[in-house]
Amino acid sequence: MNLPFQQDDVPRTFYDRPTKDVAIDLLGMTLLRKTSGVWLGGVIVETEAYLPAGDLASHSHRGRTPSNASMFGTAGTLYVYPIHAKHCLNFVTESAGQGAAVLIRAIQPVWGIPQMQSNRAGVPLQRLTSGPAMTCQAMDVDRTCDGIDVVDSDDWIIAPAKQWQPFVVTSTVRIGITKSASRRLRFFVDGNPFVSGRRRDHQTPPSRVGRSG
Repeated sequence: MNLPFQQDDVPRTFYDRPTKDVAIDLLGMTLLRKTSGVWLGGVIVETEAYLPAGDLASHSHRGRTPSNASMFGTAGTLYVYPIHAKHCLNFVTESAGQGAAVLIRAIQPVWGIPQMQSNRAGVPLQRLTSGPAMTCQAMDVDRTCDGIDVVDSDDWIIAPAKQWQPFVVTSTVRIGITKSASRRLRFFVDGNPFVSGRRRDHQTPPSRVGRSG
């Protein structure tokens, strides 16, 4: 494979853990996918956890359906769902059948930036991947990616970022939901300019979770 760096993918055991832990530990990870022979992606800077039990905001809350079946798959499976003619990318966590996943809300773009900007109609770099649908559009992620096992895929890389500086992890409530809305299950790299959200999304004071590196 023609990789942008030496591949060192995280193993399946990385995903087969409590969802909140995976959501935090994905921060600072490289996320790449290969499409049309070009690697696209960057470093994950914002996530949200959707839990397997008691989380009314989770797609799995009412059980398995044809549209959310991938969310109940093996840890490390992609769950991609459409929203307003766009898409959102999730990594399935915990054991198969649980219905848990981590939403990728934002990345800091690093690889394939010209192609990602083309995919996003030439938007400025600052807005290229600052949100879940923006990230999917930039990386050309759609429903055809749903159900892919990234652990065994040659076209996806999730690995520790090289030469990434230590950072502070901050948490807030999740954005754009009305159920289980008080739970602090959104995590991001404090101060990173590619983190999504508007001023009203941060009315609840953030909490620092810890420091990485």
